[in-house]
Amino acid sequence: MKLYYKPGACSLASHIVLRELGHDFDIEKVDTDIKKTENGEDFLQVNPNGYVPALKLDNGEVLTEGAAILQYLADQNPESGLTPATGSVERARLQEHLNFISSELHKAFSPFFSGNADGDARQPAEENVAKKLAHFEKVLSDGRSYLLGDSFSVADAYLFVVSNWSNFVGINLDKVPHLAAFVKRVAAREKTQTALAAEGLA
Repeated sequence: MKLYYKPGACSLASHIVLRELGHDFDIEKVDTDIKKTENGEDFLQVNPNGYVPALKLDNGEVLTEGAAILQYLADQNPESGLTPATGSVERARLQEHLNFISSELHKAFSPFFSGNADGDARQPAEENVAKKLAHFEKVLSDGRSYLLGDSFSVADAYLFVVSNWSNFVGINLDKVPHLAAFVKRVAAREKTQTALAAEGLA
C-alpha cells in the first residue's frame, strides 16, 4: 500500500494507524498547493479532490476520506482491537466520534489554514474551535484514557491529530485539561512517535 500524505495534516491519523497495525507500506508526500507528489506525480490523478489522505491499495484501488480509510484499515485487522465489531453500539459510538471530528472539529480549524482567521475574524474562529474541543473534554472528563474507554482506537488517532493543530495555530488547551492530557498520552505512543518522525515532525 501507499499512503499519500502532507506532514501533520489529517493524513497523519491514517499514518499512525498503519504503524499501529504493523503493515508494510510506502508513504509519499504531497504538495497540496500545486497538486504534485514528491516524485512528480500529478496528485489529481490519484485523488481528483486534491487533498490528503489517499491510500493506494495493493490492487491499485485508491481510498480517500480519512474516516473511511481509518475504518477500512481497522476492519481488515479486527484482531488489532482498533475498532469495535460492526453492528455493535460501540461501533456506532466510534462512528459518532469520527463524524464529529470530521464534520465539526476538523472543519472548525479550516479558517486558520485558509488565512480566514486573521484580525477581527480570529476571535470567533477561536471560539468555534473551543466549542468543539469542549465536546471531547466532556467525553474524556470521566477519566477514561481514550474515546471508547481504556483501548486505543482509530478515532483516537484522528482526534489526536486534529486537536494537536492547536499547537500550530496558537490555541491554548488549558481550558480542556482532560483533552490536553489525552493529546500528550497519544503523542507518547511508540507508533505515534514513529509516524511523526517519518513525516519530519519529531
